[in-house]
Amino acid sequence: MAATIHFSGQALGQRFCSRAGGGITFNPLSSKVSYQLKRNAMKIEQQGSFMRRESKCKPLVIASSMADGDFEPSPISASDTIREFYACINKKNLNQLNTYFSDDCWFEDCSFPKPFQGRKEVMNFFEKLVTSMGQNVKFSVEHVCEGDEFTAGVNWHLEWKNTQVPFTRGCSFYECSIEGERLLIKKARVVIESPIKPGGIVLTLFKNVTSLFDDFPKAAEWFLSSPHKILQLLVKIYTMLLAPFIKPLVAGYINIWNFMSRLLGLALGILIKILKIFFK
Repeated sequence: MAATIHFSGQALGQRFCSRAGGGITFNPLSSKVSYQLKRNAMKIEQQGSFMRRESKCKPLVIASSMADGDFEPSPISASDTIREFYACINKKNLNQLNTYFSDDCWFEDCSFPKPFQGRKEVMNFFEKLVTSMGQNVKFSVEHVCEGDEFTAGVNWHLEWKNTQVPFTRGCSFYECSIEGERLLIKKARVVIESPIKPGGIVLTLFKNVTSLFDDFPKAAEWFLSSPHKILQLLVKIYTMLLAPFIKPLVAGYINIWNFMSRLLGLALGILIKILKIFFK
């Protein structure tokens, strides 16, 4: 609905008055009104652009159907989808968990040497994860932060019967995509707390490495562009010079630990049988 604003001729008109010297003076009231009108127009334009941005960022709302205890994840937002995803892991429902990933998903766990690509590899990883968790270990989601373009960040830890397990804190970052009427996980990166706490040693090593980079910039550029070549070179050096001496030591060390574990298992078995006899 258009609105018409009327201003009096005295307010908008440029009034001129003659003076004794025959000069002409400009009335400053008209310039003030014009300036105020420009400011109002700018405010209206800014409010309109803000409302347009709000309408674009409005989360997708699609109702989920529930029947016979099975439900599909509701793609209300990335944060809601990720919360339901972790709840599904805790329920050990692999069939339902399979529906949260896109066919070409990419899942990187920094504890593994390379990421898992495709739904098949990702589900193979989660099958092993769910099996390793047993019946009482569950993910406890602490915070979920949602970003732009259906992205979400999560920090979590593992609990056994509501008691936190040490060294199991982690952060995960997810990127979702709309496929049909579903919001699915397309990319994920997981960083897990390390049980080794080197402390200030890391900063000392980092300082030494950056000093080498600054002293030898060309070598640093070559290393950063192809770090796998350095690793291959180190593996060759190890195989040629160190492996003949280290392998026998490692093999003997492993055999000793295998013998000790078997002996400990035998002792525990005898102790359990004795306890059953006296505490029946």
